[in-house]
Amino acid sequence: MESVYPARTQPLGRRRLLTQPSQSSSEAPTPPTREIGIIMNGVSGRMGYRQHLVRSILAIRDAGGIEMPNGSRITVRPLLVGRNSAKLAQIAERHGIEDTSTDLDAALADPRWEIYADFLVTKARVAALRKAIAANKTIYTEKPIAETLDEAVDLARLARDMKVRTGVVHDKLYLPGLRKLRRLIDAGYFGRILSVRCEFGYWVFEGDWQQAQRPSWNYRAEAGGGVISDMYPHWCYVLENLFGPVRSVYTQAATHIPQRWDERGEPYLATAEDAAYGIFELDGGIIAQINSSWTVRVNRDELVEFQVDGTLGSAVVGLFGAKIQPRTATPKPVWNPDIADEHDYPSDWITMPANDEFGNGFRRQWEEFLTSYALGTAYPFDLAAGVRGVRLAEAARRSSDEGRKIVLAELGLE
Repeated sequence: MESVYPARTQPLGRRRLLTQPSQSSSEAPTPPTREIGIIMNGVSGRMGYRQHLVRSILAIRDAGGIEMPNGSRITVRPLLVGRNSAKLAQIAERHGIEDTSTDLDAALADPRWEIYADFLVTKARVAALRKAIAANKTIYTEKPIAETLDEAVDLARLARDMKVRTGVVHDKLYLPGLRKLRRLIDAGYFGRILSVRCEFGYWVFEGDWQQAQRPSWNYRAEAGGGVISDMYPHWCYVLENLFGPVRSVYTQAATHIPQRWDERGEPYLATAEDAAYGIFELDGGIIAQINSSWTVRVNRDELVEFQVDGTLGSAVVGLFGAKIQPRTATPKPVWNPDIADEHDYPSDWITMPANDEFGNGFRRQWEEFLTSYALGTAYPFDLAAGVRGVRLAEAARRSSDEGRKIVLAELGLE
Protein backbone atom coordinates (compact mmCIF):
# COMPACT_ATOMS: atom_id res chain seq x y z
CA MET A 1 0.00 0.00 0.00
CA GLU A 2 1.19 3.50 -0.78
CA SER A 3 2.13 5.74 2.12
CA VAL A 4 3.22 9.33 1.63
CA TYR A 5 4.93 11.09 4.51
CA PRO A 6 7.14 14.11 3.84
CA ALA A 7 10.68 14.03 5.18
CA ARG A 8 11.15 15.92 8.41
CA THR A 9 14.30 17.29 9.99
CA GLN A 10 12.56 17.01 13.38
CA PRO A 11 9.99 14.27 14.08
CA LEU A 12 6.56 15.21 15.30
CA GLY A 13 6.53 13.58 18.71
CA ARG A 14 3.42 12.58 20.59
CA ARG A 15 3.84 15.46 23.03
CA ARG A 16 6.13 17.74 21.02
CA LEU A 17 5.91 21.44 21.85
CA LEU A 18 6.53 24.07 19.21
CA THR A 19 8.02 26.97 21.16
CA GLN A 20 8.11 30.54 19.97
CA PRO A 21 11.34 32.48 19.31
CA SER A 22 13.09 33.72 22.42
CA GLN A 23 12.02 37.11 23.65
CA SER A 24 13.81 39.83 25.54
CA SER A 25 13.89 39.64 29.30
CA SER A 26 11.53 42.60 29.49
CA GLU A 27 8.79 40.71 27.67
CA ALA A 28 6.66 37.91 29.10
CA PRO A 29 7.44 34.55 27.45
CA THR A 30 4.96 33.45 24.80
CA PRO A 31 3.06 30.35 25.95
CA PRO A 32 3.97 27.23 23.95
CA THR A 33 1.84 25.76 21.17
CA ARG A 34 1.18 22.04 21.05
CA GLU A 35 0.56 20.44 17.65
CA ILE A 36 -1.86 17.50 17.60
CA GLY A 37 -1.66 15.08 14.68
CA ILE A 38 -5.03 13.79 13.46
CA ILE A 39 -5.61 10.87 11.09
CA MET A 40 -8.64 11.82 9.00
CA ASN A 41 -10.11 8.76 7.26
CA GLY A 42 -12.85 9.40 4.71
CA VAL A 43 -12.31 13.05 3.80
CA SER A 44 -13.08 12.41 0.12
CA GLY A 45 -16.75 12.01 1.07
CA ARG A 46 -19.11 14.98 1.20
CA MET A 47 -19.45 15.23 4.97
CA GLY A 48 -15.85 14.36 5.77
CA TYR A 49 -14.51 16.91 3.31
CA ARG A 50 -16.84 19.87 3.79
CA GLN A 51 -17.72 19.79 7.45
CA HIS A 52 -14.86 17.99 9.17
CA LEU A 53 -11.85 18.89 7.06
CA VAL A 54 -12.52 22.30 5.48
CA ARG A 55 -14.95 23.91 7.93
CA SER A 56 -13.49 22.41 11.10
CA ILE A 57 -9.89 21.19 11.16
CA LEU A 58 -8.52 23.51 8.46
CA ALA A 59 -10.47 26.42 9.89
CA ILE A 60 -8.90 25.72 13.30
CA ARG A 61 -5.45 25.43 11.70
CA ASP A 62 -5.83 28.65 9.71
CA ALA A 63 -7.03 30.53 12.80
CA GLY A 64 -3.81 29.62 14.62
CA GLY A 65 -5.32 26.89 16.74
CA ILE A 66 -7.30 27.00 19.98
CA GLU A 67 -6.37 29.03 23.03
CA MET A 68 -6.30 27.02 26.24
CA PRO A 69 -7.32 28.28 29.71
CA ASN A 70 -3.67 28.79 30.73
CA GLY A 71 -2.93 30.94 27.67
CA SER A 72 -1.13 28.23 25.70
CA ARG A 73 -2.47 27.05 22.35
CA ILE A 74 -3.11 23.78 20.59
CA THR A 75 -3.08 23.47 16.84
CA VAL A 76 -3.78 20.62 14.45
CA ARG A 77 -1.97 18.77 11.68
CA PRO A 78 -4.18 16.50 9.54
CA LEU A 79 -3.11 13.30 7.82
CA LEU A 80 -5.53 12.46 5.02
CA VAL A 81 -6.14 8.70 4.68
CA GLY A 82 -8.11 6.94 1.95
CA ARG A 83 -7.96 4.45 -0.89
CA ASN A 84 -7.55 6.86 -3.79
CA SER A 85 -4.08 8.45 -3.67
CA ALA A 86 -4.82 10.81 -6.58
CA LYS A 87 -7.95 12.19 -4.91
CA LEU A 88 -6.11 12.63 -1.62
CA ALA A 89 -3.28 14.44 -3.41
CA GLN A 90 -5.75 16.83 -5.05
CA ILE A 91 -7.35 17.69 -1.72
CA ALA A 92 -3.96 18.09 -0.05
CA GLU A 93 -2.64 20.41 -2.77
CA ARG A 94 -5.82 22.48 -2.74
CA HIS A 95 -5.55 23.14 0.99
CA GLY A 96 -1.82 23.11 1.70
CA ILE A 97 -1.81 19.79 3.56
CA GLU A 98 1.53 17.98 3.74
CA ASP A 99 0.48 14.49 4.81
CA THR A 100 -1.51 11.84 2.93
CA SER A 101 -1.52 8.04 2.99
CA THR A 102 -3.37 5.05 1.60
CA ASP A 103 -1.99 2.81 4.36
CA LEU A 104 -4.16 3.07 7.47
CA ASP A 105 -2.13 0.49 9.37
CA ALA A 106 1.07 2.49 8.88
CA ALA A 107 -0.66 5.68 9.96
CA LEU A 108 -2.00 4.06 13.11
CA ALA A 109 1.47 2.70 13.94
CA ASP A 110 3.04 6.17 13.68
CA PRO A 111 3.22 8.03 17.04
CA ARG A 112 3.05 11.38 15.28
CA TRP A 113 -0.70 10.95 14.96
CA GLU A 114 -2.57 11.01 18.27
CA ILE A 115 -6.21 11.04 17.16
CA TYR A 116 -8.04 8.84 14.67
CA ALA A 117 -11.08 10.53 13.08
CA ASP A 118 -13.50 8.34 11.09
CA PHE A 119 -15.88 9.60 8.37
CA LEU A 120 -16.20 6.36 6.41
CA VAL A 121 -19.45 4.79 5.29
CA THR A 122 -21.03 2.93 8.19
CA LYS A 123 -20.27 -0.50 6.78
CA ALA A 124 -16.51 0.14 6.92
CA ARG A 125 -16.43 1.91 10.28
CA VAL A 126 -16.28 -0.91 12.84
CA ALA A 127 -13.17 -2.56 11.40
CA ALA A 128 -11.32 0.76 11.21
CA LEU A 129 -12.32 1.76 14.73
CA ARG A 130 -11.16 -1.60 16.08
CA LYS A 131 -7.75 -1.02 14.52
CA ALA A 132 -7.54 2.48 15.97
CA ILE A 133 -8.48 1.28 19.46
CA ALA A 134 -5.90 -1.52 19.27
CA ALA A 135 -3.31 1.12 18.30
CA ASN A 136 -4.33 3.13 21.41
CA LYS A 137 -5.38 6.17 19.39
CA THR A 138 -7.94 8.60 20.71
CA ILE A 139 -11.15 8.20 18.67
CA TYR A 140 -13.42 10.82 17.10
CA THR A 141 -16.06 9.33 14.83
CA GLU A 142 -19.19 10.01 12.87
CA LYS A 143 -22.31 8.05 13.64
CA PRO A 144 -23.80 5.55 13.56
CA ILE A 145 -20.74 3.97 15.13
CA ALA A 146 -21.81 0.50 13.93
CA GLU A 147 -24.52 -1.27 11.94
CA THR A 148 -25.71 -3.45 14.85
CA LEU A 149 -26.10 -2.95 18.57
CA ASP A 150 -23.85 -5.91 19.37
CA GLU A 151 -21.02 -4.40 17.31
CA ALA A 152 -21.52 -0.99 18.94
CA VAL A 153 -21.47 -2.42 22.47
CA ASP A 154 -18.34 -4.45 21.68
CA LEU A 155 -16.59 -1.31 20.41
CA ALA A 156 -17.49 0.69 23.52
CA ARG A 157 -16.33 -2.10 25.83
CA LEU A 158 -13.09 -2.52 23.91
CA ALA A 159 -12.37 1.21 24.15
CA ARG A 160 -13.22 1.20 27.85
CA ASP A 161 -10.98 -1.79 28.57
CA MET A 162 -8.12 -0.22 26.59
CA LYS A 163 -8.71 3.12 28.37
CA VAL A 164 -9.02 4.84 24.98
CA ARG A 165 -10.60 8.30 24.95
CA THR A 166 -13.49 8.58 22.50
CA GLY A 167 -15.80 11.17 20.97
CA VAL A 168 -18.85 10.84 18.71
CA VAL A 169 -20.19 13.62 16.48
CA HIS A 170 -23.26 15.32 17.98
CA ASP A 171 -23.45 18.16 15.46
CA LYS A 172 -27.19 18.89 15.68
CA LEU A 173 -26.79 20.07 19.28
CA TYR A 174 -24.62 22.91 18.01
CA LEU A 175 -27.10 24.28 15.48
CA PRO A 176 -28.12 27.88 16.22
CA GLY A 177 -31.80 26.92 16.44
CA LEU A 178 -31.21 24.12 18.94
CA ARG A 179 -28.86 26.27 20.98
CA LYS A 180 -31.63 28.86 21.26
CA LEU A 181 -33.95 26.04 22.33
CA ARG A 182 -31.42 25.01 24.97
CA ARG A 183 -31.50 28.53 26.38
CA LEU A 184 -35.30 28.42 26.62
CA ILE A 185 -35.18 25.09 28.44
CA ASP A 186 -32.49 26.24 30.86
CA ALA A 187 -34.46 29.42 31.60
CA GLY A 188 -37.58 27.41 32.51
CA TYR A 189 -39.54 29.10 29.74
CA PHE A 190 -41.69 26.05 28.91
CA GLY A 191 -42.79 25.19 32.43
CA ARG A 192 -43.49 21.45 32.27
CA ILE A 193 -42.62 20.19 28.79
CA LEU A 194 -45.44 18.09 27.36
CA SER A 195 -44.44 17.13 23.84
CA VAL A 196 -41.94 17.49 21.02
CA ARG A 197 -42.86 17.34 17.34
CA CYS A 198 -40.28 17.23 14.60
CA GLU A 199 -40.57 17.26 10.82
CA PHE A 200 -37.38 16.45 8.96
CA GLY A 201 -36.73 15.79 5.32
CA TYR A 202 -37.09 16.81 1.71
CA TRP A 203 -37.65 15.26 -1.69
CA VAL A 204 -34.63 13.29 -2.89
CA PHE A 205 -34.90 12.90 -6.66
CA GLU A 206 -35.23 9.36 -7.89
CA GLY A 207 -32.29 9.82 -10.26
CA ASP A 208 -34.01 9.12 -13.60
CA TRP A 209 -34.89 12.54 -15.01
CA GLN A 210 -32.92 14.53 -12.42
CA GLN A 211 -29.80 13.45 -10.54
CA ALA A 212 -30.37 12.46 -6.92
CA GLN A 213 -28.83 14.73 -4.29
CA ARG A 214 -27.95 11.80 -2.03
CA PRO A 215 -25.72 8.79 -2.88
CA SER A 216 -27.42 5.60 -4.03
CA TRP A 217 -26.04 3.51 -1.15
CA ASN A 218 -28.39 5.43 1.16
CA TYR A 219 -31.26 3.39 -0.36
CA ARG A 220 -29.59 -0.03 -0.21
CA ALA A 221 -30.00 -1.87 3.09
CA GLU A 222 -27.13 -4.19 2.19
CA ALA A 223 -24.82 -1.16 1.98
CA GLY A 224 -25.92 0.23 5.35
CA GLY A 225 -28.47 2.67 3.95
CA GLY A 226 -31.83 3.78 5.29
CA VAL A 227 -33.24 6.88 6.91
CA ILE A 228 -33.45 5.14 10.30
CA SER A 229 -29.74 4.39 10.56
CA ASP A 230 -28.98 7.83 9.15
CA MET A 231 -31.24 9.95 11.37
CA TYR A 232 -32.27 8.03 14.50
CA PRO A 233 -28.80 8.30 16.10
CA HIS A 234 -29.23 12.08 15.67
CA TRP A 235 -32.69 12.03 17.23
CA CYS A 236 -31.35 9.97 20.13
CA TYR A 237 -28.75 12.49 21.26
CA VAL A 238 -31.00 15.48 20.53
CA LEU A 239 -33.81 14.06 22.65
CA GLU A 240 -31.67 12.83 25.52
CA ASN A 241 -29.56 15.99 25.79
CA LEU A 242 -32.44 18.46 25.52
CA PHE A 243 -35.42 16.66 27.02
CA GLY A 244 -34.48 13.35 28.63
CA PRO A 245 -33.47 9.75 27.91
CA VAL A 246 -35.58 7.77 25.43
CA ARG A 247 -37.37 4.87 27.13
CA SER A 248 -39.43 3.39 24.28
CA VAL A 249 -40.03 3.77 20.57
CA TYR A 250 -42.74 2.95 18.06
CA THR A 251 -41.83 3.42 14.40
CA GLN A 252 -43.45 2.69 11.08
CA ALA A 253 -40.85 2.53 8.31
CA ALA A 254 -41.68 2.69 4.62
CA THR A 255 -39.96 2.40 1.27
CA HIS A 256 -42.23 4.73 -0.65
CA ILE A 257 -40.14 4.73 -3.83
CA PRO A 258 -39.05 1.14 -4.60
CA GLN A 259 -36.94 1.92 -7.66
CA ARG A 260 -34.25 4.55 -8.03
CA TRP A 261 -31.38 5.30 -10.42
CA ASP A 262 -27.74 5.31 -9.31
CA GLU A 263 -24.82 7.60 -10.16
CA ARG A 264 -24.30 5.84 -13.51
CA GLY A 265 -27.94 6.24 -14.47
CA GLU A 266 -28.69 2.55 -13.88
CA PRO A 267 -31.97 1.57 -12.21
CA TYR A 268 -31.77 -0.37 -8.94
CA LEU A 269 -34.13 -1.77 -6.32
CA ALA A 270 -34.35 0.38 -3.18
CA THR A 271 -34.06 -2.10 -0.32
CA ALA A 272 -33.80 0.45 2.51
CA GLU A 273 -36.58 2.60 3.94
CA ASP A 274 -36.83 6.18 2.70
CA ALA A 275 -39.22 7.35 5.43
CA ALA A 276 -39.79 6.59 9.12
CA TYR A 277 -42.60 7.83 11.35
CA GLY A 278 -41.71 7.54 15.03
CA ILE A 279 -43.18 8.09 18.49
CA PHE A 280 -40.79 8.20 21.45
CA GLU A 281 -41.53 8.11 25.18
CA LEU A 282 -39.02 10.07 27.27
CA ASP A 283 -38.32 10.39 30.96
CA GLY A 284 -40.82 12.64 32.71
CA GLY A 285 -43.72 11.65 30.48
CA ILE A 286 -42.66 13.74 27.48
CA ILE A 287 -43.89 12.37 24.15
CA ALA A 288 -41.88 13.06 21.00
CA GLN A 289 -43.12 12.53 17.44
CA ILE A 290 -40.57 12.66 14.65
CA ASN A 291 -41.18 12.17 10.94
CA SER A 292 -38.02 11.52 8.92
CA SER A 293 -38.47 11.39 5.17
CA TRP A 294 -36.63 11.64 1.88
CA THR A 295 -40.00 11.53 0.11
CA VAL A 296 -41.63 14.75 1.36
CA ARG A 297 -41.86 18.14 -0.30
CA VAL A 298 -40.96 20.94 2.07
CA ASN A 299 -43.72 23.21 3.35
CA ARG A 300 -41.99 24.70 6.40
CA ASP A 301 -39.43 27.40 7.00
CA GLU A 302 -36.46 25.02 7.22
CA LEU A 303 -35.57 21.42 6.35
CA VAL A 304 -35.97 20.44 9.99
CA GLU A 305 -38.36 21.99 12.49
CA PHE A 306 -39.02 21.11 16.13
CA GLN A 307 -42.13 22.29 17.95
CA VAL A 308 -41.93 22.05 21.73
CA ASP A 309 -45.11 22.58 23.76
CA GLY A 310 -45.11 23.22 27.50
CA THR A 311 -47.54 24.41 30.13
CA LEU A 312 -46.10 27.95 30.06
CA GLY A 313 -45.23 28.33 26.41
CA SER A 314 -44.27 26.83 23.08
CA ALA A 315 -41.40 27.21 20.62
CA VAL A 316 -40.70 26.29 17.01
CA VAL A 317 -37.03 26.01 16.08
CA GLY A 318 -35.16 24.98 12.95
CA LEU A 319 -31.54 24.91 11.90
CA PHE A 320 -31.23 28.63 12.56
CA GLY A 321 -34.54 30.25 13.39
CA ALA A 322 -36.55 30.14 16.58
CA LYS A 323 -40.05 31.46 17.37
CA ILE A 324 -41.88 31.45 20.69
CA GLN A 325 -45.45 31.81 21.91
CA PRO A 326 -45.81 32.19 25.69
CA ARG A 327 -48.92 31.20 27.60
CA THR A 328 -49.88 34.82 28.14
CA ALA A 329 -49.86 35.53 24.39
CA THR A 330 -51.62 32.37 23.20
CA PRO A 331 -54.68 33.04 20.99
CA LYS A 332 -58.02 31.33 21.54
CA PRO A 333 -58.81 29.30 18.42
CA VAL A 334 -62.38 28.05 18.02
CA TRP A 335 -63.06 25.13 15.69
CA ASN A 336 -65.82 25.86 13.18
CA PRO A 337 -65.55 23.96 9.88
CA ASP A 338 -68.44 25.94 8.40
CA ILE A 339 -66.68 29.32 8.46
CA ALA A 340 -63.34 30.14 6.87
CA ASP A 341 -60.76 30.96 9.53
CA GLU A 342 -59.03 34.18 8.55
CA HIS A 343 -56.86 34.46 11.66
CA ASP A 344 -53.14 34.93 10.89
CA TYR A 345 -51.72 32.29 13.23
CA PRO A 346 -48.05 32.75 12.19
CA SER A 347 -48.23 36.38 13.33
CA ASP A 348 -48.93 35.19 16.89
CA TRP A 349 -45.33 33.98 17.22
CA ILE A 350 -42.36 36.07 18.38
CA THR A 351 -39.02 35.65 16.60
CA MET A 352 -36.12 35.12 18.99
CA PRO A 353 -33.06 37.31 18.41
CA ALA A 354 -29.72 35.62 17.83
CA ASN A 355 -27.83 37.65 20.48
CA ASP A 356 -24.70 35.67 19.64
CA GLU A 357 -22.43 34.46 16.84
CA PHE A 358 -22.89 30.70 16.83
CA GLY A 359 -20.46 29.66 14.09
CA ASN A 360 -20.19 26.23 12.45
CA GLY A 361 -21.47 23.47 14.71
CA PHE A 362 -19.02 20.83 13.52
CA ARG A 363 -16.08 23.14 14.23
CA ARG A 364 -17.42 24.07 17.64
CA GLN A 365 -17.67 20.43 18.68
CA TRP A 366 -14.17 19.73 17.33
CA GLU A 367 -12.85 22.62 19.42
CA GLU A 368 -14.57 21.28 22.53
CA PHE A 369 -13.30 17.74 21.89
CA LEU A 370 -9.72 18.85 21.24
CA THR A 371 -9.73 21.06 24.32
CA SER A 372 -11.04 18.18 26.44
CA TYR A 373 -8.40 15.88 24.95
CA ALA A 374 -5.54 18.30 25.60
CA LEU A 375 -6.68 18.93 29.19
CA GLY A 376 -7.41 15.27 29.90
CA THR A 377 -10.97 16.00 31.05
CA ALA A 378 -13.99 13.73 30.63
CA TYR A 379 -15.84 14.11 27.34
CA PRO A 380 -19.61 13.45 27.51
CA PHE A 381 -20.31 12.45 23.90
CA ASP A 382 -18.31 9.22 23.88
CA LEU A 383 -18.79 5.79 22.31
CA ALA A 384 -21.38 4.93 24.98
CA ALA A 385 -23.50 7.81 23.63
CA GLY A 386 -22.95 6.40 20.15
CA VAL A 387 -24.16 3.00 21.35
CA ARG A 388 -27.43 4.53 22.53
CA GLY A 389 -27.99 5.91 19.04
CA VAL A 390 -27.49 2.49 17.48
CA ARG A 391 -29.78 0.94 20.11
CA LEU A 392 -32.57 3.36 19.19
CA ALA A 393 -32.18 2.71 15.46
CA GLU A 394 -32.20 -1.06 15.95
CA ALA A 395 -35.25 -0.87 18.23
CA ALA A 396 -37.04 1.30 15.67
CA ARG A 397 -36.48 -1.26 12.92
CA ARG A 398 -37.70 -4.03 15.19
CA SER A 399 -40.74 -1.94 16.08
CA SER A 400 -41.60 -1.49 12.40
CA ASP A 401 -41.07 -5.17 11.63
CA GLU A 402 -43.17 -6.35 14.57
CA GLY A 403 -45.77 -3.56 14.56
CA ARG A 404 -45.41 -2.69 18.25
CA LYS A 405 -43.76 -0.39 20.77
CA ILE A 406 -40.27 -1.46 21.87
CA VAL A 407 -38.95 -0.66 25.34
CA LEU A 408 -35.23 0.06 25.12
CA ALA A 409 -33.04 -2.54 26.80
CA GLU A 410 -30.27 -1.74 29.27
CA LEU A 411 -26.83 -1.65 27.68
CA GLY A 412 -24.65 -3.02 30.47
CA LEU A 413 -21.81 -0.57 29.83
CA GLU A 414 -21.42 0.56 33.43
